[in-house]
Amino acid sequence: MQELIKKLKGTEFQKRVWAEILKIPRGETVSYKELAKRVGKPRAVRAVANAVGANPLPVTVPCHRVVRSDGTLGGYSGIGGIKAKKLLLQKESAFA
Repeated sequence: MQELIKKLKGTEFQKRVWAEILKIPRGETVSYKELAKRVGKPRAVRAVANAVGANPLPVTVPCHRVVRSDGTLGGYSGIGGIKAKKLLLQKESAFA
């Protein structure tokens, strides 16, 4: 999957964020804040959120696994919006 990230169009920062998203296990979530820490930019939460939103393959690079620090879902740029994000997380939890 890391080869896939290299082929996607985006900044190096976006690609780092997307690569880190691929490490989130199925059925689990991380916050935007935690994701910012994981890419080495703990204060860049908003930039991380923008990178998540710019993900060109929202199911393949499972950005639906990234949620707000309070556990709420936040946004989802994939087809179906927030309802789709909730459904994807529910399905993954059932199979995790």
